Amino acid sequence: MNERVTTLPSADYGYGISQEQRHKVLRNTYWLLALSLLPTVLGAWIGVATGITQALRGGVGLIVFLGGAFGFMYAIEKTKHSAAGVPVLLGFTFFMGLMLSRLIGMVLGFKNGSDLIMTAFAGTAGVFFVMASLATVIKRDLSGMGKWLFVGAMVLMVGSIINVFVGSSAGMMAISVAAIGIFSAYMLYDLKQIMDGGETNYISATLALYLDLFNVFQSLLALLGIMGGERE
Repeated sequence: MNERVTTLPSADYGYGISQEQRHKVLRNTYWLLALSLLPTVLGAWIGVATGITQALRGGVGLIVFLGGAFGFMYAIEKTKHSAAGVPVLLGFTFFMGLMLSRLIGMVLGFKNGSDLIMTAFAGTAGVFFVMASLATVIKRDLSGMGKWLFVGAMVLMVGSIINVFVGSSAGMMAISVAAIGIFSAYMLYDLKQIMDGGETNYISATLALYLDLFNVFQSLLALLGIMGGERE
């Protein structure tokens, strides 16, 4: 599982990691993050084309998603120091693409579905660009944010699980707005951890940023679908 461990920085505010090592971790993370988007797109395309995830509704869909996601994250944590780490991570991103395909399929059912997907993608890229820029200019230690963001993410997950059974559009909108805020902040936190040397494993770093991007994109797409979807 992806464990977000808060580590106290050393006196020179760099966790004892050299600048060169930090840049290497960041560079490898960006490359792997870009690569991880390919299996996600493939998974989403297969899911939409075959309709394989259409039956995953309500409690069944929730069990499959949570079981698969947490199973993969546990496997990534166990293999992150070995050669199997990258393939396991890419397998996880393919699975997440499959799980995303149901939402994408619903949005594509709107007359302006393709435009909504592109808007959500552009919005997510914009959030990443802003958070990456902020991470480079903010000098203070943000490691204390971790515990508060974790609590927020847990509350959000509980709310999302409840709403799966309630099926409230207003609840989905509120959850989506909260998720965009929480995971945008998590993106800043995770990027800052890498840049400051608090995260030294690029597979763990990629997993954290991937989850941030995935949640922001999914929440933006759901929000756009609810608010801006045009029926045929």
